[in-house]
Amino acid sequence: MTSTVAAETARPERNIPAEIARSWLLVNAMKTELFDQSAVSRADSIILDIEDAVDPSQKDQARGHVVDWLSKGGQAWVRINDATSPFWADDLAGLRGTPGLLGVMLAKTESADQVTESYHRMDGKTPVIALVESAVGIEEANNIAKAQGAFRLAFGSGDFRRDTGMAATAEAMAYPRAKLVVASRVGNLPGPIDGPTVGTNHPILREQTGITVMMGMTGKLCLAIDQTPIINEVISPTPSDVAWATDFMNDFEANGRVIRDGSDLPRLGRAEKIMKLAVAFGVQPAL
Repeated sequence: MTSTVAAETARPERNIPAEIARSWLLVNAMKTELFDQSAVSRADSIILDIEDAVDPSQKDQARGHVVDWLSKGGQAWVRINDATSPFWADDLAGLRGTPGLLGVMLAKTESADQVTESYHRMDGKTPVIALVESAVGIEEANNIAKAQGAFRLAFGSGDFRRDTGMAATAEAMAYPRAKLVVASRVGNLPGPIDGPTVGTNHPILREQTGITVMMGMTGKLCLAIDQTPIINEVISPTPSDVAWATDFMNDFEANGRVIRDGSDLPRLGRAEKIMKLAVAFGVQPAL
């Protein structure tokens, strides 16, 4: 693995807050050679994975790799094993107090209690992304989103399809995606993180990320570094969006910030959101 000291020198500051992070790169915790490479990638956030990516016989070793890298200057989220597994308690105990740990992603979340218990077992400060991967989890999403410690919801689309037998089409996945979006709003959380696109076809990735945006989700899990720029681009406001928002805000200010009709408040909210994201993501208005 590349030395962490060298990586610290080269690593750009991650200025994208996790609340609005678009690309969430999953990194197998047994592939330590990818840690530094992922840290200097275009991913808004990286998640070191000690759950599904790791064989049960290697859980302790994978957790050790993560703690070692984080303790030497790395920064990342960590996907931990689900609360019903024999590894969950060891994951929380092993990660607690680790420097560089930004938060945990709780796999296969199915109840608010699982989120809150994970939150308190850490230190009552470490945020928890609840990864919802089953029919039970989707139906409990409102309560999960309101749980103490819940930071964002995420969609484990592959396991959800396995649990329900549903297809991967946009139509079939519309309900669980919408449920997570509505639940996030109910819980006053940022927009949820969509499941990953499997494969190397970038046009398909672009199309599926467009569905993510259309459904109101604001982030997407990814499985490879080369997926991150596409996800970031598609989830960001377009230059045309920014131009519209800029023009609207200029006109609104010029007219003394007076509400003229019933459409002004929704448009003002949209314009303010676009401008905030444009600043965070460095998107310039179209000329």
